[in-house]
Amino acid sequence: MLKARVITALVLLAGLLAALFLLPAAGWLLFASLICGIAASEWATMLGFGRVARHVYALILGGLCVAAGAVAGLHTELTVAPFGLVPVYAVSALFWVLCVPFWLRSRWQLPGQGAAALVGLVLLLPPSLAIAHLRLLSPWLLLGVMAAVWVADIAAYFTGRAFGRRKLAPSISPGKSWEGAYGAVAGVVIFGLICLNSLGHGVTAGSYILAVPALIVFTAVSIIGDLFESLIKRQAGVKDSGSLLPGHGGVLDRIDSLTSTLPIAGLVTLWMAL
Repeated sequence: MLKARVITALVLLAGLLAALFLLPAAGWLLFASLICGIAASEWATMLGFGRVARHVYALILGGLCVAAGAVAGLHTELTVAPFGLVPVYAVSALFWVLCVPFWLRSRWQLPGQGAAALVGLVLLLPPSLAIAHLRLLSPWLLLGVMAAVWVADIAAYFTGRAFGRRKLAPSISPGKSWEGAYGAVAGVVIFGLICLNSLGHGVTAGSYILAVPALIVFTAVSIIGDLFESLIKRQAGVKDSGSLLPGHGGVLDRIDSLTSTLPIAGLVTLWMAL
């Protein structure tokens, strides 16, 4: 299993980097829409959609991503600040910050496939558009945001294994601990400050002071995204969202923390562009 995980991770990373730096804006938007469609299919499968229904749902979400991205101008390199995405990002941010913490505490069950389809829309469309948006600003910016999430996962895993004593959410994800969460925060703060320092010109002492709480919030939102998918999988009675990626499960398993963090990152960049 470890060998399969490593090989899959290397292939995914190589493919991601090639697409990230070589595809034109329109091609990258289509790539983001493909990810959205695959993740939507896995979401629908977990929530009990039939074969035809999940394919239709995947096509609808993938098509919405292409259409919304084109309307926002994400298909052209000339677009810098697509303010039309603000409502999409705002709905996502409100969902993750105000709704999901209560959802996790109460362990709500989705009442039916209609609600599952709506939640899937909020869950998957905003981050897919953010993937296209952030890459327009800079491939390095998108890669940095994604890397911060990976740092959080890796730091949480090793810190939790070494020091984990107190369970973070035992009824949702028994393997996660508060110590692992603290390790994730420390890892992301260090990573973020290193990235900020590398910018050099224009970075002030105030930038570092503001960055620390922002990075802490970013890490918390990342953990919430991870826990939310864990809850849905537990309620659905499945270990992974899919089997497309050997050793890693499905696409949704790989982007769970990104679904919560990317829209907020996109919202911050639009706020900074005002």
